[in-house]
Amino acid sequence: MTARIYRSSTSATQSGPGPAKCWLLVFEPEAARGIEPLMGWTSSSDMKAQIRLRFPTKEAAVCYARRNEIPFEVEAPQPRAATRRIVSYADNFKTTRIGQWTH
Repeated sequence: MTARIYRSSTSATQSGPGPAKCWLLVFEPEAARGIEPLMGWTSSSDMKAQIRLRFPTKEAAVCYARRNEIPFEVEAPQPRAATRRIVSYADNFKTTRIGQWTH
């Protein structure tokens, strides 16, 4: 019953870092997922797979795991790419544009 503590990432459809501020404690699966014969859905008998605990800081998540004697692993967050180029929509229509529009 090991737990994984990591910082959640933003989804591909969002531009802001809103959901990436919290840390999650998620239990590793103890049983393999199987296909239900009637409907064909994947299911598991592991009830801890449904638990996702959110914490404001990494220290709060580690403190919770230690207090409840849960073995855990902390995953460091991946650094964001620093080479983000901000461009505006008007840059598409500049006369000094290198590649001119063809349509």
